[in-house]
Amino acid sequence: MVRTPLTQEERERGERLGRFLREARGGRSMADVAACAGISAETLRKIETGRAPTPAFFTVAALAGVLGLSMDDLVVRCVLVPA
Repeated sequence: MVRTPLTQEERERGERLGRFLREARGGRSMADVAACAGISAETLRKIETGRAPTPAFFTVAALAGVLGLSMDDLVVRCVLVPA
């Protein structure tokens, strides 16, 4: 199965998501947050750096729960607002 290449908007949305999660993590270690969310630290690293711009819904939901974020906040912060 061949994946369709990501659009520029999808890549930018992934970068915004990563920045927001990194900011929300604050002083907590990447390993601690990842373990609490049930994912690997490498997966969290990829999300935070934008190398995994389209993480699975349940991964994002788990991270939001651990970081005390609402899914609504994530949508508002990560969706591109038309100019």
